[in-house]
Parts: sequence; structure tokens; C-alpha cells
Amino acid sequence: MPRIQLQVNGAPMGDWLADTSTEFPDAEFKLLASRPIDGRLLEIVEVSIPDGDALVHHLEKSSEVGSFEVIHTDEGMVLVQFVIPISETYAALSASGIPPRYPTLLHDGWYSKEITASHERLAKYTEELDNTDIPYQITSLTQSHDSSELLTERQWEFITEAFEQGFYDIPRDCTLTELAEEFDINISAISRLRHRAESRIIQEFVVGATPKSGQTSVPE
Repeated sequence: MPRIQLQVNGAPMGDWLADTSTEFPDAEFKLLASRPIDGRLLEIVEVSIPDGDALVHHLEKSSEVGSFEVIHTDEGMVLVQFVIPISETYAALSASGIPPRYPTLLHDGWYSKEITASHERLAKYTEELDNTDIPYQITSLTQSHDSSELLTERQWEFITEAFEQGFYDIPRDCTLTELAEEFDINISAISRLRHRAESRIIQEFVVGATPKSGQTSVPE
């Protein structure tokens, strides 16, 4: 599946936490957990900040904070829990069906996120951001190769067994007929299973491969 790193600017959208981070531009906010509760959002955030008392005072006077608790303080750090309105930035991620991933960093209004999801869910997420005019920028895009998602369970069983039995060794230590006997199926069925598994692996490798300098890309 693809994995993207992106930055999302919540400040122009009335995102309370993003707005707060712009008031403390020297601070780094690290979101550790979020959970919707009674139509609002419970957040646990670690803030690296020179003046923690100023942040606590900001929480105390804010009308949008339903409740808050200082969990821990240390030199240059405050760990707080509070309840705030659900932001459009959070709602866009939720609408796409992508679960939040923590920790999420926030600095001067910008959330830095790393997301691994299907092409469909990533497309839905960026569509939600576009539809609500939330500023964002994708900083990197890579393709991960997760065999547990690439192959069916049966295909994965075949590839694993074939590898362990030496089918892919040179020279081979077992034959396709021996694998068919191991799986208790006929030679035609094991051959189809093999070709489907190998076809998926090869297609995923070719699509995800980046041509080296001097090489031509694979034609579509």
C-alpha cells in the first residue's frame, strides 16, 4: 500500500488546537491520542514549550475547552488532556475511513502526518481536504509491499511452503508435484495457485519499482 507524509494546516479552518499552536510558535505539540466523546474530541497532547504556565493559562481562559487536566509537567514540557470541538481537519481524516496515527506533530498551525492506507482511502482523504479547502502539501509518497495484504491467505501459504521446501532454490530441492501432494490438490490446481501468487508479486514489484539512472521505465 502507499505511504504518504503530508502536512495539513488547520489554522485557517478554526481548528482550536492548530490556532493555539500559532500562539505558541516556539512550542512543539505532539498529539498522543484522540477520541470522539459526546460530539467533541478528547485529546492527550505533550507540549515542548519554554513557558508551560502560559499554555495552562491559555487553556483555563479558552471558552472552547470543555475541560482539561494537567497530567504531568517537567522542565520545558507539559502533558495535558482536554476536550475541544471536533475540527474539520480531524473530520476529514475520519470521513476517509483512515484511523489516526500517533504521535502526530503540530507546529505553528501545521500537522505533520504519516499515513499508510489504500489508494482509495488516500484519494478520499485528499478529496475531503480539497472539498473543505484545508491547505495541505504532500512531502513524500512511497509504496510499501505488505505480502499479507498483497496475497490471499492461500497464496501466501503456497509461497511460504514453496520457499521453505526449496522450490525457489537453484537447483530446486522440491517439485511442483511434491507441493501439490503437500497441499492435497492436483497438479493443475497447484499450478494455478502458483501462477496467481507469482503474478501478483511481480506486478506489485514492477509497479512499485523506481527505474535506476539510465534505465527506461516499464511501458504502460
